[in-house]
Amino acid sequence: MDNHSHTLPFSIEPADRMKGLPAQFFAGLVKKANAKAAQGFDIINLGQGNPDSPTPEHIVRKLQEAADNPMYHRYPPFSGYGFLKEAIATRYKLDYGVELDPEREVAILFGGKTGLVEISQCLLNPGDVCLVPDPGYPDYWSGVALAGARMAMMPLAESNGFLPDYGAIAGSDLDKAKLMFLNYPNNPTSAVADKAFYEETVAFAAKHGIVVASDFAYGAIGFGEEKPVSFLQTPGAKDVGVEFYTLSKTYNMAGWRVGFALGNEHVISLINTIQDHYYCSLFGGIQEAAATALTGPQDCVDELVARYRSRRDALYAAFEEIGWQDVKPPQGSFFCWLPVPKGHTSSSFADLLLEEAYIVVAPGIGFGTHGEGYVRLGLLTGEERLREAAQRIGRLGLFR
Repeated sequence: MDNHSHTLPFSIEPADRMKGLPAQFFAGLVKKANAKAAQGFDIINLGQGNPDSPTPEHIVRKLQEAADNPMYHRYPPFSGYGFLKEAIATRYKLDYGVELDPEREVAILFGGKTGLVEISQCLLNPGDVCLVPDPGYPDYWSGVALAGARMAMMPLAESNGFLPDYGAIAGSDLDKAKLMFLNYPNNPTSAVADKAFYEETVAFAAKHGIVVASDFAYGAIGFGEEKPVSFLQTPGAKDVGVEFYTLSKTYNMAGWRVGFALGNEHVISLINTIQDHYYCSLFGGIQEAAATALTGPQDCVDELVARYRSRRDALYAAFEEIGWQDVKPPQGSFFCWLPVPKGHTSSSFADLLLEEAYIVVAPGIGFGTHGEGYVRLGLLTGEERLREAAQRIGRLGLFR
């Protein structure tokens, strides 16, 4: 008999929660891009949010040293080492003036994405409502689906600075809502939020008994005079919610998978409890290198933001040259949110760019129905390649 036969004596039926998961929209995007590259075309991939610069050298060196420490070859403490929690608390005090109790108000995560999925498991029952930005990061949807809860979408319109309009949320959704996701600087729209918006948010959340989950993944990347505002800088923020921070974007540590949940101690305790059942914390050497990133010199962060600003300026100057008029430069994050030319949907324009210009961008519809009419482009390659991408778009003759 063939030992490799895949016939089974019975059919394996996935759990309902597996059937309820949203389709991974971006897996399809990657597949299309790879197929084009395999045909030998020179693809400029601006469709994903994967930082293209290496992790700063002093952080890498610290991991190399720490890997030799036999203490880290054993199981780490379940909720992580105290020195890493202290490091993120120190960083928030220095950058945002926010006081955090490292033991009660900090949870260490396997990357920010993990926490954004876990918080729904911690707070939502089947039938509960979660308020979700549209367009928004698709992993919010995954957590809500796994919890068996329902999403009520909050449209982010350009006319409102891509901020949600709390007055437009249906009363029936407000009655059942227990959790709300926010994300500024925003993926995909690149919008930023100000102090007044967060003050309104805290009042709104307190009034309706809704926990705020502020996704601050791009917190370090702002192009204004001031640093982007943290939700936790707002008076009362810790009473109503938590913020998710990650080292992925700030220190080019996407592959290291280090993130944090910060703020309300009850929510932090729930996240630590669920993680006790899933994990046994991060490798200690990575925790030590992460602490070095947070407490060491920060000029690498300033250089990174300057690099993204310079790339942004080069790209938008090139857009001007090809006659693409109605595009606004991003205020934060490393994304550009570009309205598609007349006569196109977000998907048809993304397909055209791949087929005719060999450029990968993410169609806005992948981030929610209100993402229709836009594509997202990442500033994640050098200035020369970004200018080349603009020139290729120009040669399509869409803006004559």
